[in-house]
Amino acid sequence: MNNVVILPVIIPVIAGLMMVLFRKKIRLHRLLSVLALFALLLVSIFLILQIETVGIQVLQAGGWPAPYGISFVADMFAALLLLSASIVALFCLLYSFRSIGREREEHYFYPLFLFLIAGVNGSFLTGDLFHLFVCFEVMLISSYVLISLGGTGRQLRESLKYILVNVVSSSLFLVAVAYLYALTGTLNFAHLSVVVAKVGQEGLMTTVALLFLLVFSIKSALFLFFWLPESYSAPPTAIAAIFAALLTKVGLYTIFRMFTLIFYHEPQITHQFIGVLGAATMVLGAFGAVAFSDIKKILTYNVIVGAGFVIAGLAAFTADGVMGSVFYLLHDILVKGLIFLIGGAIIRLTGTSNLNEVSGLIRYHPYLGWMFFISALSLAGIPPLSGFVGKIFITKGTFQAEYFWLGAVGLLTSLMVLYSLMKVFMNVFWGETTLSKEKEKGTTKGLVLPISGLTALSVMLGLGAEVILPYVRIAAETLLVPSQYIKAVLGLGE
Repeated sequence: MNNVVILPVIIPVIAGLMMVLFRKKIRLHRLLSVLALFALLLVSIFLILQIETVGIQVLQAGGWPAPYGISFVADMFAALLLLSASIVALFCLLYSFRSIGREREEHYFYPLFLFLIAGVNGSFLTGDLFHLFVCFEVMLISSYVLISLGGTGRQLRESLKYILVNVVSSSLFLVAVAYLYALTGTLNFAHLSVVVAKVGQEGLMTTVALLFLLVFSIKSALFLFFWLPESYSAPPTAIAAIFAALLTKVGLYTIFRMFTLIFYHEPQITHQFIGVLGAATMVLGAFGAVAFSDIKKILTYNVIVGAGFVIAGLAAFTADGVMGSVFYLLHDILVKGLIFLIGGAIIRLTGTSNLNEVSGLIRYHPYLGWMFFISALSLAGIPPLSGFVGKIFITKGTFQAEYFWLGAVGLLTSLMVLYSLMKVFMNVFWGETTLSKEKEKGTTKGLVLPISGLTALSVMLGLGAEVILPYVRIAAETLLVPSQYIKAVLGLGE
């Protein structure tokens, strides 16, 4: 039954390879993509139920026992992220049917989309550090092509910056892996946890931990986010939405995994530094969101703010803080994907992303306006929407850890997030209607369904938080008690 653990990686890879053989069969590509993502949804739900009843699910690839082979590990944290990733990927895919264009479809958009999802899922499930690097590269190589697919001047310019930053961070990743292997003789997460606990996390080991933090901070846009706003603004909406929803989250997931399972022995150094990174990221991202009058820029800077807020719960390193981060991560995946899809629909209708060039859109598109309003309130953490639940737990966690400054920064930047998104709502949807129905540059036909679906799910996540929180609590407990993960993978106790 543990073979199910590998399916979230195998399914999109097999479906993508099948599509490569039939380049011109676009209808087949669409069908296979939907079936693959729907299958991932079912597998994710099955894994969540299995973990709840049986415990952490482990597959030792090739039958080689850990730490000699590659372990695939599905704990509740990974399984919840798999489910969220599958949901947002499915709705972004449905959105792309009417927006991505025939030329991109014929140049392997759907296989690349699925390969990216395979890399994301592999990153969530791997129990081996070098295999994590491989999954990162599968995800990144797919994203390199997707960000430049279509070949506009802006895409090519921003893709060069995006590729350069990620090549540098991947090189640093390999250096950090080499140093850690030299110090410990292993790359298996569970075995690393045991070895680091024995030898201690002082001196060079802490330096290596900080090097890993630098690597994953670059990948998740923590503080060093200079590359993200333009890069995520360049590709078509469906691609930008999946990037915003998932790519930075993989980096955040890895920071959580590394600094709860392996490098948790010197929190006064590592976790306090994580808190500083989170606070700086929230502040700088919020100022960027408030300062610009371009829809794409406002939304991309809000991606940065969200990354800083998620990591604040880890910095607190309390049960409430980590639980809030897990819940907020699930919320952020769904709502960031949603708000990017709505932003893309606005630009498609008006032909511009400049807030000063359009107003009164709600007259002809009230559904779009009110769904944007709901997603804006959710991102700002207004009750009873999903953003409120995560933020209240994270803030409580920071106060429990006596990081009052970090909790205060989170609350302040939440107000700035609300202001930046309300600025979009008031400028684009309210006021005098300047664009008649006849003069619209495009149509929302085929785009409303995926937007409506994600809006409904985000509302349900907030109103139904009591249903989700027990699973989130299990995920947080697994992160805070490494022995559970170690026992599942190695068969060891404390």
